[in-house]
Amino acid sequence: MDINASIIDQQLTGILQKPLPTWLTGHLDEPPAWFERFGNDDNKKRSAAFVLLCMSSCLDLPLEDCTDWLTEGSNDAGVDGLYIGEVDDGEFLVTIFQGKYKVNDLSGQANFPENGVQKAINTVQVLFDPSKRVDLNPHLKPKVEEIRSMVLEGYIPNVRVILCNNGAKWTDQAQRWIDQSGLPERQIQWLHFNHNSVVGILSKTKTVNDTLRLVGKAVVEDFNYRRVVIGKVLVSEVAELFNRHEDSLLQRNIRRYLGLHENRVNLAIQSTLVNPDCRENFYFFNNGITIICENFRYNALQSENFELKLQGMQIINGGQTCKTIQQTLNNPELPSEYQNTFVMVRVYELSKEDQSFVTDITYATNSQNPVDLRDLRSNDDLQKQLELGVKNLGYVYKRQREQGSVGSNTLTSLTVAEAVLAIWREKPHQAKFRRKEHFGKFYDDIFKNLNAAQAILATLIFRQVENERKRPSHKNPPTFLPYASHYIAMLVGRRLLKERGIQLGDVTHQQFNVLREFLDQNTSRLQEAATQDIVQALTKCYGEREISLQQLSATFRRGDLLEMLDEVI
Repeated sequence: MDINASIIDQQLTGILQKPLPTWLTGHLDEPPAWFERFGNDDNKKRSAAFVLLCMSSCLDLPLEDCTDWLTEGSNDAGVDGLYIGEVDDGEFLVTIFQGKYKVNDLSGQANFPENGVQKAINTVQVLFDPSKRVDLNPHLKPKVEEIRSMVLEGYIPNVRVILCNNGAKWTDQAQRWIDQSGLPERQIQWLHFNHNSVVGILSKTKTVNDTLRLVGKAVVEDFNYRRVVIGKVLVSEVAELFNRHEDSLLQRNIRRYLGLHENRVNLAIQSTLVNPDCRENFYFFNNGITIICENFRYNALQSENFELKLQGMQIINGGQTCKTIQQTLNNPELPSEYQNTFVMVRVYELSKEDQSFVTDITYATNSQNPVDLRDLRSNDDLQKQLELGVKNLGYVYKRQREQGSVGSNTLTSLTVAEAVLAIWREKPHQAKFRRKEHFGKFYDDIFKNLNAAQAILATLIFRQVENERKRPSHKNPPTFLPYASHYIAMLVGRRLLKERGIQLGDVTHQQFNVLREFLDQNTSRLQEAATQDIVQALTKCYGEREISLQQLSATFRRGDLLEMLDEVI
């Protein structure tokens, strides 16, 4: 028995047995609701739990958030999980998960099945072509039609196929099928993920100690009671560093990296490296790498070519540069002459007491791309004030992702931002489809003048509406329900204020308990009314003709209904 395979099997038992918060299930101590579709088949439940764990590890999302992307079941076309990223510069990333879990074989030796690879190839060839029809289950079909709707609008999908198992990678024959599939290599990426991968991510951050060889002159100085080194290193040094330590160097980097994403930045980095006319100027074209460490030592008697001995080193900016360098230099089919190709490095020696300062540096050096800025905003005064106000009303506000488990009285900053933007700011399409900007471009719009009572009520409304979307109370829910929860939540918020005869500014701690009680007693009625409002708006927009899922997806994504809703309400 493989020890890591055994560890993961124990993890799956915990996932299957652990009750969820009441706001996810609707009933106290109810087993995880997302496995009920598999009935009493324990093997299928364990397989689904494995896919869920892999998704959570790969996407860096809590388990409960990944349940929305779990599509395993009958008619799943080999897609057990499907995650759709946001549009960025005309492109969007789609991550497909296919899991093969051997319940009775924990040796960790079995290859990913060849027929599973064949099925994945066929799936990719079909799913992204809007002209091809395929019979899919109700968990998968709305997501696929959303992808196809985006493709029809001209957005380019970059696809990451992650084949997960509790064994070894697929065979050489299966790899040949991938190579001969005719799928574009620059647009499709195939990755293997197994029990060892999950354990590696779940393991605590390891301290990285290593030596970094600088080339030529370097600046070393004390500044504001801290030490700084600025110099240059060979790109081959960076590649070797990552070959030794892999992603343990990136634990503090806010851009979670898994493979070479085919975006313009990484392609430009690779293009510069492989171009003999450009690679020697790589130092000037790249923004460089920022490293923090607990301590660095070097021979001060030398005038140049220092060997820096670093303790507790972490890369907080330039992680994508490093990974692209590693993959480019490790590719035997690409040029290998890099003896004059350098990249700038900045090394900051910071003490353990400098954690808030580390956050400030990370924010400043990464703010050009507002991915996961919620963690970096966590020390903002607005966040601290909201945390205190929420606590006074009997709830817990998590400013950061790593602050413990989520309970029924716990609010995460991520959910609050999404709920407030959709409900009180009445921008439901931006709340859903521009999540990366919630803590960037939309931060002030969301959090400025937001009090704790408004934040909690918005989150409660959003949770209730999401519960209805995931587990409809009606046997035949409306076809637009998978796309409309942010709009429904907005309309519930409108009706709540209207029926209580108050404005948003009147929602304070003094009114909170009354409003919460009214919401609990009337949530079903308010959601029914909001759903009927959307039916009327869609009729006004499209008439009585049938609307395809692709059209519905596009309608809610573009915000076409906002004006119609104002007219019908």
